[in-house]
Amino acid sequence: MAIASIAYTAAAGGLALALSTTWLALRNRLRFTKVRDELSADLTAKSGMLRELDAATTAFDEAFLAVEGDVVRLVWGEDTLRHCAEALGLKITDTSAIAPQVMQALGDTSAEAAEGLKALISEGKACRFEIFAETPQALSGNPPSGLTLIVEGKASGATAWIRLAIAGAKASLSSGPFAQMAERLPAPCWICARDGRIVWANTAWLKAVEVTNLEEAIKKDLSFDRNADSLVMEAMDQHMRREGFRWLTVGGQRRAFQIIAEPLNDAYVCAYAVDVTEAEDSREALKRHAKAHDETLDALEDAVAIFGPEKQLMFHNRAFETLWELEPAWLAERPTHGEWLDRLRQKRRLPETSDYSGFKARESEAFSLTHTSDDEMWSLPDGRSLRVVRQPHPLGGLLILFSDKTGELKLKAQFNALIQVQKSTLDQLNDAVSVYGSDGRLRLRNQAFDRFWNIQPDDVAAVMDFSQIAELCLPLVHDRGFWTELKARVTDTDPLARAPQLGEVKISDGRLAQWRTQPLPDGATLVAFSDITATRQLEKAIDARDEALNESVRLKRDFVANVSYELRTPLTTIVGYADLLQAQTNDNPKQKAYLDSIQSAAQELARSIDDVLDMAQIDAGEMSIHRADVRLLDVVAEVGLRLSDTFKARGVSFDYDGVVETGLIRVDAKRLAQCLEHLLGNAIRNASAGSAVKLHAQKDQDNLVLEVAYSGRGIPYHVQAHIFDRYIGRERGGPGLGLALVKALVELHDGWITLESEPNEGASFKIHLPGQSEAGKDDAPAAPKLELVEPTHADDADHSDDASVVDVA
Repeated sequence: MAIASIAYTAAAGGLALALSTTWLALRNRLRFTKVRDELSADLTAKSGMLRELDAATTAFDEAFLAVEGDVVRLVWGEDTLRHCAEALGLKITDTSAIAPQVMQALGDTSAEAAEGLKALISEGKACRFEIFAETPQALSGNPPSGLTLIVEGKASGATAWIRLAIAGAKASLSSGPFAQMAERLPAPCWICARDGRIVWANTAWLKAVEVTNLEEAIKKDLSFDRNADSLVMEAMDQHMRREGFRWLTVGGQRRAFQIIAEPLNDAYVCAYAVDVTEAEDSREALKRHAKAHDETLDALEDAVAIFGPEKQLMFHNRAFETLWELEPAWLAERPTHGEWLDRLRQKRRLPETSDYSGFKARESEAFSLTHTSDDEMWSLPDGRSLRVVRQPHPLGGLLILFSDKTGELKLKAQFNALIQVQKSTLDQLNDAVSVYGSDGRLRLRNQAFDRFWNIQPDDVAAVMDFSQIAELCLPLVHDRGFWTELKARVTDTDPLARAPQLGEVKISDGRLAQWRTQPLPDGATLVAFSDITATRQLEKAIDARDEALNESVRLKRDFVANVSYELRTPLTTIVGYADLLQAQTNDNPKQKAYLDSIQSAAQELARSIDDVLDMAQIDAGEMSIHRADVRLLDVVAEVGLRLSDTFKARGVSFDYDGVVETGLIRVDAKRLAQCLEHLLGNAIRNASAGSAVKLHAQKDQDNLVLEVAYSGRGIPYHVQAHIFDRYIGRERGGPGLGLALVKALVELHDGWITLESEPNEGASFKIHLPGQSEAGKDDAPAAPKLELVEPTHADDADHSDDASVVDVA
């Protein structure tokens, strides 16, 4: 029973277990079918979501990377990741390894990107940054362009998720607003990559290098400036801002540029060049102006010193060193204002004062001046007087100017003394003198001025205008036009108007005044009035006397001409009848002697009449000479022939030496013979009996000297000064015109005559005739030729030393 019960129980238990298992299996199947249906529906929904996500990532150019430890895998966006790899310059050989390569390239773009990715992976910190990547032509096959990548990373558990998104469509650096702004800047601006190649440049840069686009510049390997490229590389290497200055030729013009290179990140450097030509020109102009200012101050005679805001000596000229006798080396150390005063005090160059500390403090207060102080005079112990001017310097500090007025003060004192002397001198003049400045104001007048115009001294103020002076003088000269014209000559600046002028004016009291204006060197004008009433009356008397004198001269000339004519007519008759009687006289010696005396007297009278007529003709200016080339020996022979009888009668011989027969002279032969005849005749009359009259001729280049000398009665000293005056020799017979006529004829030849004589020893007359260098040339007519002949005399034996005579051929 027990076994059956146990078996029954076991069978019932097994059946119950089978039923339970079947029911559980059925229930599980129903539950699993429901779960399957739910999962199938969820899968369908997830598939649709994935398709939508794929479409969304494709539309927005996004890629997702998952980083788990050292494993980097692409979760989504293979095409986007490929574009990013190309933009980052990666060479795609294995598509399965593209994600790690892009991850590595992202970290290499900049230190910021590397630190952000490292913090995301190791610490789970979220990060977000942007990267500009250029698409190389070799990778894309298209012209280079750029991509702006947005990198965003977040951590989820042990996985770091990285989203790569392309910001908009593919574009270059100039697509952004700041880049567009840089594009419009007038300054050349460009961006260089790590290797130094240019990846972007604005229009100003392209214009500077004279290309139309960046591709052309890269192809030609053009650069804005090689030194600027070096500056860019320094900024890249040192990761800091670098600046430089360069003079470049841009657009055919020499321009100055301030070049600045600024690192953008570890991959790019931005550089731009600012045109500072105008600033540099202004700086150079300022330097030249400052140098010219210093040179100008250095050339001044006044001493100039400039102390800076710190009261140190900043500038001084050479006159400053000379004035104070300071050492250049000490001045080069830039002493302070106080040290300079102390040094001057040691050298006793400052004004003597009992309170030097107060003096020094007052001088230091000048640094607080806001305007130029009043001039101050310093009297130095060495006797010099200095004018001191202090004024604030535009750049801060104090400018002090010292002018040595010692000489000026002395000159001023001398000038004042000279003015007093001049005024005293003018007061002694009879002319009314007044001096007016260029402004027309009275500066100076003498006492005669007040007397001339009947003006009281109290009526004339210290400085009065010319018009006021004219009003005081108007009662004596009523013509206002005269005073207006005279004022114009005083105040007009025209040199023609200020030229010296002279005129006359009638005064109402009957006087006649002569006025004259004389411009003075200092711009003033002297006006003088002279009373010429008596002078004009005297001139009228002189004119009347001159007219009477001219009339008397005319009457004298007429008288001489008439007398000469009246004398020549009977003289000709006397000579003619004497010759007739001489021819008819046979052997009556007494009658022959009488006739010889008559003929001799008639000839002497004829020569005297000729002398009188010649002198009258010379006085009237009607005589002229006719120069010609003649032989001097012929002239001498002709004169000797005329005077041969006179020589014999006086028992005097004639000696000639000097110019030979061939010697030519250029003179008026007739007038020269007349001169020699008078001189030889005078010598014959004064020579001692038995002596010789000598004629010496000497020709020295342009001058001819004829000397007539004799021994015998000389000429007294009191007569020598007047020997060539008229009527001096009348006590010896004749009209006394011989030597005066000789002098006049010689002067007509542009020559002169001299006398040397000792009483009772004889005399020597020398005729000097210039203009002989032209003798013998073809530009003068030839005179008639004279031949020298020896006359035959009955008493030759008694006069063997007599002069030779000539006969006209």
